[in-house]
Amino acid sequence: MTEHDAKYLILMRHAEADWGMDDFNRPLTSRGHSQAQAAGQWLAEKGYIPEQIMSSSALRTRQTTTWVSDALGEQAPTAHLDEGLYEVSDSRIIARINGVSEDVRSLLVVSHLPGIYDAALRLATADSEYQAMMDMSYGFVPSSIAVFRVDDLWALLDNARTDSGARLIDFASF
Repeated sequence: MTEHDAKYLILMRHAEADWGMDDFNRPLTSRGHSQAQAAGQWLAEKGYIPEQIMSSSALRTRQTTTWVSDALGEQAPTAHLDEGLYEVSDSRIIARINGVSEDVRSLLVVSHLPGIYDAALRLATADSEYQAMMDMSYGFVPSSIAVFRVDDLWALLDNARTDSGARLIDFASF
């Protein structure tokens, strides 16, 4: 697959959320709003513009997606809220990714720990960028982003079962 044919997968943990209420309805803190805005600006500056966004339907992920989309401006697609990305394992997140249309060249998935971090670790191939892998190995703090180059079909993506993973090319936390 050529550079032109490659696809990009962006995995993001929601920004910092408040405590003291039921988990599903936890809003972002003011710091979380700033983190999500900074994450969206970083994506735009780096040219990691998603064609499709899949977000957990929990309040903090919806708010994160809104602030990221705001920073992306007119380039941001309408997010698809997915109840199947809330409190799920890495396997379920990867299964959601496997169902994405092959016409989509760049995908942003916004979800929660531990699933989103486990999915990032599971998908990363041995030829991933060393510094990005080292940075990600320290953990997936709120508003962390892992960017992968995908040289295969979305439907085949799963480094745990095949040799069809994704090359981690960038990582950032805000």
